[in-house]
Amino acid sequence: MCGRYASYKQDRLRPIEEALDHHLYIDPLPARYNIAPSQPVIIVRPAAAGGFEAALATWGLVPGWSKEPKVGYSTINARAESVAKSPAFRSAYRHRRCLVPADGFYEWQVVPGQKLKQPYFVHMADDAPFAFAGLWERWEREDKVLESCTILTTGANPLMATIHTRMPVILAPEDYRNWMQGDADGAAALLKPYPAGKMAAYRVSARVNSPRNDDEQCVAPLPETKAG
Repeated sequence: MCGRYASYKQDRLRPIEEALDHHLYIDPLPARYNIAPSQPVIIVRPAAAGGFEAALATWGLVPGWSKEPKVGYSTINARAESVAKSPAFRSAYRHRRCLVPADGFYEWQVVPGQKLKQPYFVHMADDAPFAFAGLWERWEREDKVLESCTILTTGANPLMATIHTRMPVILAPEDYRNWMQGDADGAAALLKPYPAGKMAAYRVSARVNSPRNDDEQCVAPLPETKAG
């Protein structure tokens, strides 16, 4: 799964703007090194008036049919294998697909003989910003409105398999439009592991285990541990 990620570069939206040939207007957000579920995150989606827009959404999708606007940990990720049929996600999958910009994400590895799991920071090999495949939803009752999102996950590629059995779906820039505007069958073809050779990972400290810690130290590599 993907339970934490980072988005801190000032130009984090530029690769998406270039791929879509569309400027995204949004008030600058502070650098985030340890984004956790239930927090507001940037998403990119088709705009009602045409083109695309950047917006804020709470991480943890709340279905439109939910009685209460409660963000559940079980909806921070949607499994690629079941998203088209899941009651929580199927409507958003058909009609409200989005991008979730990131600079990297965290995953925890089980280490034999150790009580605590070892966190890794996973990023692009060239350290460029990228985008997860996401879904967004709008929950509305009387005067209450909540927009929320989830990140798609799939099986691990060879790099990620050394850390965890699953990974978030990362989209190539040439697939951004197809993911957001194509039909559901075309979108399904994009739900696959990102090439391992284009990614890298290294161990980080347990500082990232607490969402209260949100600074550059979260992404700092431990000495002599670089892999990938």
